[in-house]
Amino acid sequence: MVHSAPAGRPGGGIVSVLAVAGIVGSLMQTLVVPLVGELPRLLDATPADTSWVITVTLLVGAVATPVVGKLGDLYGKRRMMLICSLPLIAGSVVCALAGSLIPMIAGRGLQGLGVGMIPLGVSALRDLLPPQRVGPAIALMSSSMGIGGALGLPLSAAVAQYADWRMLFWGSAVLSVLVAVLIWLLVPATPVSAKGRLDLVGALGLGAALVCLLLGVSKGGDWGWGSGTTLGLLGAAVLVLLLWAVYELRARDPLVDLRTTARPQVLLTNLASILVGFAMYAQSLVLIQILQLPEATGYGLGQSMLAAGLWLAPSGLMMMAVSSLGARLSAARGPKTSLFVGVLIIALGYGTALGLMDWAWGLMIAGCVASIGVGLAYGAMPALIMGAVPQSETASANSFNTLMRSIGTSVSAAVVGVVLAQMTVTVGGHALPSESGFRTALLLGCGVALSAALVTLTLPKPRPAVPAASHPADDVLGPAGAPGSVAALRSETAFGTAEVSRPGGHGEQVRPPGPAAQGGAPLPPAQAEVARLTARVTRAMERGHEELGPWGDAFRSHDAGTGRHQAHADPFRPQQHDPRQSPGHDSRPGSGGLSADERAELLWMRAENAELRTANADLRSANEELTRENGVLRKELDVLMQSVSLWVKNLAER
Repeated sequence: MVHSAPAGRPGGGIVSVLAVAGIVGSLMQTLVVPLVGELPRLLDATPADTSWVITVTLLVGAVATPVVGKLGDLYGKRRMMLICSLPLIAGSVVCALAGSLIPMIAGRGLQGLGVGMIPLGVSALRDLLPPQRVGPAIALMSSSMGIGGALGLPLSAAVAQYADWRMLFWGSAVLSVLVAVLIWLLVPATPVSAKGRLDLVGALGLGAALVCLLLGVSKGGDWGWGSGTTLGLLGAAVLVLLLWAVYELRARDPLVDLRTTARPQVLLTNLASILVGFAMYAQSLVLIQILQLPEATGYGLGQSMLAAGLWLAPSGLMMMAVSSLGARLSAARGPKTSLFVGVLIIALGYGTALGLMDWAWGLMIAGCVASIGVGLAYGAMPALIMGAVPQSETASANSFNTLMRSIGTSVSAAVVGVVLAQMTVTVGGHALPSESGFRTALLLGCGVALSAALVTLTLPKPRPAVPAASHPADDVLGPAGAPGSVAALRSETAFGTAEVSRPGGHGEQVRPPGPAAQGGAPLPPAQAEVARLTARVTRAMERGHEELGPWGDAFRSHDAGTGRHQAHADPFRPQQHDPRQSPGHDSRPGSGGLSADERAELLWMRAENAELRTANADLRSANEELTRENGVLRKELDVLMQSVSLWVKNLAER
C-alpha cells in the first residue's frame, strides 16, 4: 500500500472530524424512522406515497455514491466532502420547512447526496495519515456508520415524542453545518492522483440500473413480486447493467474500473459486503419489531419506540469500542482474519437472539454481539479494498464497496419483509408477524452470515511487500508499483531521456550512457531500461554513503595510485573515464574537485537526508502519541465494559 501522507502527521483531529462526518451521514438514514407512522397525517398523503420519504434517500444515495467517489479521485476528496455537505444542509432545511409530500421527498433526496461523504472520508485517511495510523482510523471511521444508525433511532424517537417533529431536521441542518466547518478548518487538502474526466455516460447508465434494481426490490412487496412493474424493473436492471459493463470495459476513463473490480480480492470483498449488509440489516429489522409488538401476542415485549431504541443503543457503542481491537487484529493477522472473525460473531449474535427472544435485555445482548461482528467486518473491508487497488482509485473503489453494502441492506429489507408478511398471526383483527416468522428471519440472517464466512475463506492470501519474483533492485528502489520501482520504470518511455520523480516533487533527467546520450541512435528498450535502472541503483548507493557521513569511506575501496577512495565497481555500469580528468571539469580551489552538476546533486542529497532525519523524528513522536492514545482507549474500554456489565446485572435482578 502506498501512502502519500507525511510520516509524522499525527492526524488525531482529522480522524475525529471524519468520524463525526460518518456519524452524521449515517444518522440521516434513520432520522425519519420514528415518523413513518405519523407521516400520512403530517403530510396529508397515503402511506404508500409517504414511503417514498425513505425510499428516495436510498435511491439517491446509491446512485450518487459511485459518482461522488470518482469525483473525489479526480478533484480531491476534501473538496468533494465539502460539496456533499451542501445538499445535506439544504435538504435538512427543505424538510424542516416542508408542509406537503413533494417538498419532503425533494429534501430527503438532497440528504441522500450526502451519503457519499462516508466512503470519501474512509479513502481520505489513506492520503492524510501516516501508515501506522491508517488501520485504526479506518476501523473507527467504519464503525461510525453503525454508531450513527444505532444512536439515531432513540434520539429521533425522543425528539418526535416530546418535541416538534421539525426539530429533527433543524437539528440535522445544524449538525451538517458543524461538520462542514470542521472539515474546512481541520482536514487538509488531499492529493489528486487520478487523471481523466468523469464518465457521464457510465454514471447515467449505472444510475439507471441502480434505480431499476433498488426500486424493484424495495417496492416489490407493495406492487407484488409477480407484477409486470416489478419484473419489468428487475429485467431492465439486468439489461442495463450488461450494457453498462460492456461500455465501461471500452471507455477511456471509466466510472468504475471493472478490470480492477474483477481482481479476486476486490470481487470477493464486495460479495462479502453484500452478505454482511444483508446480515446486519436483517437483525435490526427483527429486533426492533419484537421489542415493540404488544405483549398480547405472547412473544412481543410491548416497548415504546423510545424504549426500544434505548435497548438497542448499546450496540452502536460496542461498534466503537471494538474498532481499536479490530485494527490491532488486522495489523497482526491481516484484514481477512478480521472479516472472517467478524462474520462469525454476527452469526453468533443471531444464535443469541434465537435463545433470548423472551427478554428485552436478551435482545440487547444479541444486538451487542452482532454489532461487535459488524464493527470488525466494516473495519476490515475498506482495508482489503484499498490494499488491492491503486491509490488513484481508492475513493471510487470504496464508494463502490459502500454501494454493495447498500444493495445488501435493500435486499435484506425485501427478503425479511416477504418472510414476515407470509408468516403472520391475527391479533385484535390485525395481521402481525408470527413468532415462527421472526425465528425464520433470524435463521436466514445467520445462514447469510455463515455464507459470508465461506466467501471470506476464498479471499487470496496477502502478497508479501516485495514479491519473490520481483527484480533484486526493488529492495533499493521500492516495492513494485512504487515510484522508481522496476515496474514503474517499465511504464516509462524506453528511449532517450526518462523523467524520474524525486521525493518532494523534484525531477531529474536521467540519460542512459551510450549512443543515445551522445546524440546517436536510441538504445534498444532493454538496454535503455538497464541503463536507467543502473543509474538509480548507483544513486541509491551513493546516497547511502552520504548518509553514513565520515564513515562512508570505510565502505569504499582505496586506490593506491591516486590516494583517493573509489566507490565499489558497479557491474551493470559501462566503465567510463573519470569526468574530473576532462578539460571541462571544474578543478579550481574550493570546488572540491566536483563539477557544478555534481555539487548541485550533493546539495540536493544533503537536503534530502535532512528531510529524512526530520521525518524519522516525527515518526517516533507519532508512535509515542499512538502508544499513549492506545493506553487511554484501553482504560475507557475497561470502564465501558464494567458499566455495561453492571447495567445488565441490575436489569436481570429486576
